[in-house]
Order: sequence, then structure tokens, then C-alpha cells
Amino acid sequence: MILVFDFGSQTCHLIGRRLRDLGVEVKILDPGTNIKKIKKLKPKGVIFSGGPASVYEKKAPSIGKEIFGLKAPILGICYGWQLMAKLLGGKVGSGKKEYGPTNLRIKDFHNLFYGFPDQCQVWHSHGDTVVKIPPGFKSLAKTDRVRYAAVCSAQKRLFGVQFHPEVSHTEEGTLLLKNFSSRICGLPLKPKSINIPQLVEKVREKVGSYKVVGAVSGGVDSTTTAALIARAIGKKFIPIYIENGLMREGAKKEVKQIFNKEFRIKPTIIEAKNFFLKNLKGILDPEKKRQIIGKLYIDLFEKEAKKIKGVKFLAQGTIYSDVIESKGTRKASKIKSHHNVGALPKRLDLKLIEPLRFFYKDEVREIGRKLGLPDRLLYKQPFPGPGQAIRIIGEVTKKRLRKQQQADQIVLEELKKASWLKKVFQSFPVMTGVKSTAVKGDHRFYGEVVGLRIYDSSDIMTASWSKLPYGLLQKISLRIVNEIPGISRVVYDITTKPPATMEWE
Repeated sequence: MILVFDFGSQTCHLIGRRLRDLGVEVKILDPGTNIKKIKKLKPKGVIFSGGPASVYEKKAPSIGKEIFGLKAPILGICYGWQLMAKLLGGKVGSGKKEYGPTNLRIKDFHNLFYGFPDQCQVWHSHGDTVVKIPPGFKSLAKTDRVRYAAVCSAQKRLFGVQFHPEVSHTEEGTLLLKNFSSRICGLPLKPKSINIPQLVEKVREKVGSYKVVGAVSGGVDSTTTAALIARAIGKKFIPIYIENGLMREGAKKEVKQIFNKEFRIKPTIIEAKNFFLKNLKGILDPEKKRQIIGKLYIDLFEKEAKKIKGVKFLAQGTIYSDVIESKGTRKASKIKSHHNVGALPKRLDLKLIEPLRFFYKDEVREIGRKLGLPDRLLYKQPFPGPGQAIRIIGEVTKKRLRKQQQADQIVLEELKKASWLKKVFQSFPVMTGVKSTAVKGDHRFYGEVVGLRIYDSSDIMTASWSKLPYGLLQKISLRIVNEIPGISRVVYDITTKPPATMEWE
């Protein structure tokens, strides 16, 4: 077993996921866990996760020095390495901030970096860095900005890395975790696959003889959730689609087709376009938008469920990236409230059932594939629950919503024509609310700027912007400016995650 201590990292659970994929047993613990309990677990290895704090903050999470008395090797990641350095006599300083990709140059390939190339891309997200290593440590690798990007104390079997090996954008990250698990901790690796019958049985056990209403949108997560629950309880699953007017054009028609064809179940459609727009009137703050939409969803689902005898559960397609951004663990930082997590009301009449809550997007697609869902459904672009409302900066009006949906269709059409739609993870325009001067028909025109966000990812935890051909970007820009009234220019967002989130709001 490897113990992972959670210091609030957005990707702590992802460390556990990568290790389990390798066939390693993992337990995630709070750093305040009693040392006696830790010793009883007899770990073969320990990992300190990253976290949002600075090691010198008053309430910064820490861990007792007794942990270094274990005979197990320890790997500190980002904040975890900084904390290790501080506890063992090193020094941490600020000013060497890095967010996103950087080049790692390796000089020692003995253990942690066995099988690595001389250089590789790694993903950083930190404000502080170690400026003085503890006694007995030596440098293994560096970047242009960080001298001690990877270190070790071979005698004590302590290791630290300033980057995040658990994220998919770190090129050899899985190999590093594999080396730590097998070469350093001596654990056998037996990769495991997701057990579908076990997931189905868990749903049956939880639901019992009751019925389940399901929040469906036509997206990958809610459709896979529906397939799993339908496999478990059959016709006792009742899909409900809320037509809030905030989704992509044709979403309602598509949902009907999916459930009629794939599930032989007729979904319940609730028309609520004007209801949502009315409640969003005058709302500018993105968090308030999310919370309002989350509450409206729940109110409508509960109202509909009361019409059906024997309903006790509400199924949601919540996945782990939704959970962690909504402050999924005690020491994590809240990034934004997802409508199905942080924006839910405290008291619900229905019990939630979220069978995909601890899976990532790529795992959800694997589950859907094993359940027999076609690729055309599994590889659709993710679409946020609050819909276009969080892609319109400022107030959501009927007029701005129409512009956003028009621009969205243009982006999808041009990507599809150029055979790029299946190559990118997600694409969308943003009504920025910012205005700029343009010239149209030899006249001065002052209109809104549209932001264009297109990126590559696998699990939503990290992302890099898509390197589209310039000609394609120009086509999209020309169409948006020429076909949509009130638009002055289009700008392309080339920010990675981190530091940016996927959505602007």
C-alpha cells in the first residue's frame, strides 16, 4: 500500500487514480491522521500531495515529523516537497512562480527518472519553491526557473518534485510514479480495469425497490450515468431533460433521439426557457449564476418527482473534476461551484445517486464504452450544466444568449468542415462583455469582443490550447464578425490550465 496525504491539491485524488491504474493499493489520508494509525497500515510508500497554501502561512497544513521515522520511502509533490524541505531544515521562498508547461532537464537517472529522456515537458502550478535543500539532499533535475525541480536523499529514501507527475500533460508522469512504486517502494504492479458488474450492483444495492429520476442533458457524463442506472434497475429509471434555453441548439431533439434509440425510454421534457431567463435577470456574478441555476434544476426535478409514485433518488452525472473544483476536500481551495455540487441547496427532498462521482472524464468514456454506448455519444464535447450562461460574461439576456448560440454553432460548423472537431477536447466562444472599436462599411463601429476557447485535454484536470491552423481561425473569426450583429472582433485564448480554468466563468 502507498499512503497519499492530502494537503488540498486539486489533483490529490488523481495521484491515487494513477497509482491504482498501475495496480497499487492506495489510501488517501488527512495529514492530521494519528501516527499510530499510520504505522498500523504498514505502508510501503508515502506521497505528500500538493496544495494551495504556502508553508509559512499560519494555518498551512503540516504533518508530524514522526512520519520520517517510517521505513517507507516518501515522495513530496509541489507543496508536499516544499513542506518536506521546511520540516527537514531547508528553506522555501516565493517569486519563482510557474503555471503550466515547462521543460525539465534531468541529470540523474538512477531511480526516480529511470528510463526518462534527457529532457521532457512537465506541468507546474506553484507560487513558492525550495531555495535551499535540506542537509543530505541532492538535485536530480531542474527547469529554467527552478533549480531544485527534483531532488532526493538516497540514504533516507526521500524524494521531492516541484512539478505534478500525476497530470496527463506531464509527459513521463506515469513512468515517474511507476518508478517510485516499483523500483523505490518495491511494489508489484498489476494493472486493473474498471469493474462494470460491481458498479451496477452498487446502484442496485443503494436503490433497492425505489425509482430513480435522472438529470440528463445528452452529454457524456449524464448519458453514461443513465446507461449504468438503466442497466441496474431498467424501467424504474426515469430520465428528465430540462429545456432551460441555455444549451446548444438542437439539444432537446438530440436527447429525445438518444433515449428513444439507445434506451427505449421516452424522456420527460420540462419546458423552462423563460423561467431560467427570468431568474437570471440582472445577475452579473458567475458564482450567483451557478447557484441560481443549480437551485432551479433541483426545484424542477423535485416538483416533477412528486408526480411519480415510488421515486426516492435523483441521479446526476457528477464526475470528479466537478467535485474537486467545488472544494471537494477539506483543505482544497474552491475554484467555482458546479451546478451539481457546490451550487446544490443544503436540503433536498430526494437522495442523490452519483455513480461516476469519483471517476475522471477518460474513465467515464471507458465505462460508457463497456456499457455499449456508441462513440458518437462518448466522444461528444463536454458541455457545462449551467450551459451558455457561464459563457456570457455579465448579464444573460435573450439577445446576448442568441448571439452566443449563433457563435457557438459557427465554431462547431467550421471545426467539423475542417475535420478538427474530433481532434479537440472542447471548443466554445465567450461573450466577453468587453467592447472595442471596429470599421464596418467605412463607418466606425463599437461592439462586443468574442473570446474563442479551444483546447486539448483528457481528464479536464489540465489542458493546453489547440494549435489550430491560422486559416481556420480566420474563417471562424470572419463568420462571427460578419454574421452576428454587434460583434467587433474575435480573440483566441491561448492560456493553459493551470493557471486558467476551462470555462471563463
